[in-house]
Amino acid sequence: MTESTTSAVEAAVQARIAAARIKVQAARERRDELSAARRRGLAARHANKLRRLAEREQLRLDAEDDQDQADT
Repeated sequence: MTESTTSAVEAAVQARIAAARIKVQAARERRDELSAARRRGLAARHANKLRRLAEREQLRLDAEDDQDQADT
């Protein structure tokens, strides 16, 4: 009778350990997904910033050209 009780306890412990491993793995996957999304977001924001800077520089150069042509 003691063996069956020990086996039931052992089975319960093993079930809890398995559930904990599943929970840890799920948390790891969520962190990985969030990290990937964060990297994509940072890359997109960086690309947008560079595009805006390039557009602003182009506008500045165009304004300088217009001013040079007006001066001549």
